[in-house]
Amino acid sequence: MIRIGILGDIGSGKTYVARNFGYPMFNADYEVAKLYQQNRNIFKKLKAKLPKYIHSFPIKKKEISNAILANKDNLNKIIKIVHSEIRKKMNFFLNKNKNKKIVILDIPLLLENKINKKKDILVFVQSNQLDILRKLKKRRNFNQKLIKKFKTIQYSIGYKKKKSNFIIKNNFKKNSVINGIKNIQKEIT
Repeated sequence: MIRIGILGDIGSGKTYVARNFGYPMFNADYEVAKLYQQNRNIFKKLKAKLPKYIHSFPIKKKEISNAILANKDNLNKIIKIVHSEIRKKMNFFLNKNKNKKIVILDIPLLLENKINKKKDILVFVQSNQLDILRKLKKRRNFNQKLIKKFKTIQYSIGYKKKKSNFIIKNNFKKNSVINGIKNIQKEIT
C-alpha cells in the first residue's frame, strides 16, 4: 500500500487536494469533529481537564475555541486527549483499506505527531498567502487568533515543503490541482 500524506498551510486546500486524488482518504479534521459530536468519553475527558470551558455534549466548537484562546496549555491538553483516539481511527482506516493500492492521509499534524512513515509519499499543497487569507475569511467561524495558536504547534511551511516529495500548486482552480495530481500519479504508479 502506498500512503500519500498531504501537507500545507492552514487553508491551503489540503482536503480539496486529498479528495481529488480519488483514493480512500483519512481526514483527521472530519474525524475530530465527529468525536466532538458523538464520543461521550472524549467529552468526559475534556470536561475533566477543561471544566471552565467544556460544558455540554455534543461539544460545541465555540467551547473548544474559547479554551484554546484562553490559555496556550489548553491546546496541548486537547491534543493529548483527542490524538490517541484519532490515531486509533486512522489505524482502523488503514487496516480496512490494507488491500488498496493507495490511501490518502489528510492529517494536519502528520509530521509533528510523527504519524508518517519513512516510505510515505508527502505532497505539499502550495497556495498564495493572500488567496489563503481570502478563503479563510469566508469560513463561518474564521478567527485569526485561533489560526495563530494552531500555527504555533505546527512545523514551518518551509520545513514541510522541504520534507515533501511533490508540490502541488493550488490556485483554487480545479485544473491546477488535477494536473498536479496526474503528474504525481504518473511518477508513483
